[in-house]
Amino acid sequence: MLELRPHFPLADLLRAAELARSSFYYQLKALRTGDKHCDLKAKIREIFNRHKGRYGYRRVTAELRQQGLVVNHKTVQKLMVEMQLKSLVRPKRYKAYDGAASETAPDRLERDFTADEPNQKWVTDVTEFKVNNQKLYLSPVMDLYNREIVSYEIAERPLPVMIKNMLTKAFNRLDSGQRPILHSDQGWQYRMPAYRRRLHQSGVVQSMSRKGNCYDNAAMESFFGTLKCELFHLNKFDTTETLKDALHDYIRYYNVDRIKIGLGGLSPVAYRMQAAAAPA
Repeated sequence: MLELRPHFPLADLLRAAELARSSFYYQLKALRTGDKHCDLKAKIREIFNRHKGRYGYRRVTAELRQQGLVVNHKTVQKLMVEMQLKSLVRPKRYKAYDGAASETAPDRLERDFTADEPNQKWVTDVTEFKVNNQKLYLSPVMDLYNREIVSYEIAERPLPVMIKNMLTKAFNRLDSGQRPILHSDQGWQYRMPAYRRRLHQSGVVQSMSRKGNCYDNAAMESFFGTLKCELFHLNKFDTTETLKDALHDYIRYYNVDRIKIGLGGLSPVAYRMQAAAAPA
């Protein structure tokens, strides 16, 4: 790129190389100082910037290896510290249910958040966002097989129709004969007769956390923590509409682009597709 710079505008060269301006100048400075990790640092910074600071050294290492580089995770960690590239720290969250006791379902997961195949174990919950004295609610269903968000609904009020629409989208994903467990907390939405009846009609098995125990639904709690850390707390939203658009974009990113170390460095969708393509 340095050879071409006298002949072409820098902006055009950066666009063609899909390289951030900051990465270019960092690499240029490193070349001048004789940094042996010059190229590697530029790639690390490009990955970090492309994922908007959401990746720590483990995910950065995984993506570097996917690009064909043989690199040790300790080296990546050391270089990220030198470059002051620190991933976002997820805030801890605890949400207890204090409602009156009523009919519930047993905890069929018992904190076993693993599944051998798609649409075997699902988890769900509702989380709230506040934007300028307005509220927005997100209700997703996650497949524990690959942590993919298989359906979700966004609404300004947590009415039963929000849960109904979410279930409709989720059930449309099921093949004939698939009867997953659907696990939730003991929120009022999941104790309503209409909700329980809908699950029963679709052959879906209901499961619930114990009262006031967030760890029984830790997989969904973890997703909400990641979502709020990587999106909501990182940006300023003036309206619920802009937040709604950002949530759509983030969930697509989470499913399709964001790699998970537990999935062998693949995104949820890539992991599912790879497994489906593998010989039986």
